[in-house]
Amino acid sequence: MKLFSTKQIGVIDKYTIENEPIADIDLMERAARQVTNWLTKRFPAEKKIIIFAGPGNNGGDALTVARQIAELDYQCEVYLLDFGKDLKGSPAINRRRLEEQGKVKVFRMEEPDDFPKTGSSDLIVDGLFGSGLTRPLEGLPAAIVRKINGIPNITVSIDVPSGLMGEDNSDNIPENILQADYTLTFQFPKISFLFAENEKYTGKWRVLPIGLHPEGIEKTPSDFFLIEKEDVSKMFIPRSKFAHKGTFGHALLIAGSYGKMGAAILASRGCLHGGTGLLTTHVPRVGYPVIQMTVPEAMAGTDDHESVFTKVPDLKRFSSIGVGPGIGTGEKTRQAFHELIEKAQIPMVIDADGLNILSGEKEWLKKLDGNAVLTPHPGEFARLAGKSDNSFERIEKQKQFAAKYNVIVVLKGAYTSVATPDGKIFFNSTGNPGMATAGSGDVLTGIILGLLAQRFTIQNAAVAGIYLHGLAGDLAVKEKSEISLVAGDIIDFFGKAVREVYRRKDDCKTV
Repeated sequence: MKLFSTKQIGVIDKYTIENEPIADIDLMERAARQVTNWLTKRFPAEKKIIIFAGPGNNGGDALTVARQIAELDYQCEVYLLDFGKDLKGSPAINRRRLEEQGKVKVFRMEEPDDFPKTGSSDLIVDGLFGSGLTRPLEGLPAAIVRKINGIPNITVSIDVPSGLMGEDNSDNIPENILQADYTLTFQFPKISFLFAENEKYTGKWRVLPIGLHPEGIEKTPSDFFLIEKEDVSKMFIPRSKFAHKGTFGHALLIAGSYGKMGAAILASRGCLHGGTGLLTTHVPRVGYPVIQMTVPEAMAGTDDHESVFTKVPDLKRFSSIGVGPGIGTGEKTRQAFHELIEKAQIPMVIDADGLNILSGEKEWLKKLDGNAVLTPHPGEFARLAGKSDNSFERIEKQKQFAAKYNVIVVLKGAYTSVATPDGKIFFNSTGNPGMATAGSGDVLTGIILGLLAQRFTIQNAAVAGIYLHGLAGDLAVKEKSEISLVAGDIIDFFGKAVREVYRRKDDCKTV
C-alpha cells in the first residue's frame, strides 16, 4: 500500500471527484457513512453521542455523521466551532441538511465556556480539524481540545485527531493535540500514525475505505509504503521438485561469545526456519558443544579463540553472511570484523555488536557498498547516525544514511521500517508489543540471513523478513500472550507465518 502526504491525499480526493466522477458532497457522504457504520456496530443506540465539528471539511464529515446517526435513532448533539464566519461549500450544505432533518440540536462554541456538560458514558466524536491542518492549534480550538482531553469519555476522531499533522510534528504543541481512543482514518493511514510518540493521540486507528479512484492512487508517486501480505507472497521463489539443499544456499552466521551463546542459537534457528539449505554457525571454541547440541541442523565452525570471534573463515562456499549477535566488541573481534567486511563479496546482514563496532568505525561503512542489510534498534541507530528528537527526524536520517552508504537499513520497533538507497521507506504492518523481548532481534537477523542465502535481493530479504517475523509473533501471541511471549515462540510459529503468506505455488513469482 502506498502511503501519502496529506497534500497528496488532497490531490487524490480531487482526482476522484473529477474522474469517478462524484460530487464533493457525495464523497463526503460516502466517507461519513463508513464512520457511521463503524460507530453503530460498536456502540448501542442508548449511548448519547456528542459531536464536535470544525469549520472545514472535517467538520462537514462530522455534520454528516450526526445526520446519519440520528436517522438510526441515536441521541446526538453537535457543537460547532464558531469563528464568526458562515460555513462554505459542502460543510454548509451538510449544516443545512442537518437543520432540515430536525433531529439534532446544534450549539455554537464561540468561547471555551461554551463547552458542553458531559455524562461519564457519553461518546465524544472529534470532527474539529482534519488532515488539512498546516499549523499548531491555538486560541479557541486549542482550548476546546484541552477540555476534551481533560474528560474521561471515550473519544473517536474522524480521519485525524484534531491538531495532529499528517507527517512532521516537530514544531507542534503537544498539549494542543487531541488524544483519541480511536481514530477512523480514510483510505490510508497517515504517515505520522506510524511514529511511537503519536500513539497517545491516535489511540487505536482503523483505515476505512472510501473508494478513492485507483488511477489517482496509481498515478500519485510516493516514497512511503506499508508492507502487505500480497507484496511478500510475490517475493518467494517456487521450489522445484528436483531441488536439493545446495539449491537454497549456504549461510554463514558469525555469532556468540562466552556468556552470549543464546544469541547464536536463536539466530541459527531463525536462519534455518527462514529456508536456507545449509547453515554454518561460526562460534568461539566454548560455543562448539552448545551449537552442536541445541541446533543439530547447523554445522559448527570454531574460532581459534576460546571465548570470542577473532578469525574469518574461508568465505568461498557461502552465499550469505550474518554477523553480530552476541560477538562482543573487544579489540580482537573488531579486527576480525574489519577483515570480514574487507573480504566479503556476498550479501551480508549486520546486527547487534556488529553495528556497535561500526558506530565507532564509520569509515568501514563505505566497504559495504550495495551489499548489506543493517538491522539497528533506535539506540544502535542513534550511535550510527546521531540522535533524533522524534520519529520523523529519525526516519529522515534513516533515508539519508541508506543513501549515503548504499545499504538497506532496517530500523526496528513498532512499524519497523526499511530504508533503501533510492529513498524509499517500507513500514511493516505486522508485529505486537510482546515481541519486545530479549532475542527477538537475533531471530530477525537469522531470518533475513536465510532469505539472503536463497538469493532474495537484499531489499526483498529485509522486507519479507520483517513482515514474516512480525506475523509469526502475531500468530504466537494468539496462543501465548504479549506478556509471556519469548523469542523462541517467534521461531516456533514462523512456519505457520510462511504458510499463511505462501499458500499456492501459482501465486508466487521469482524474485
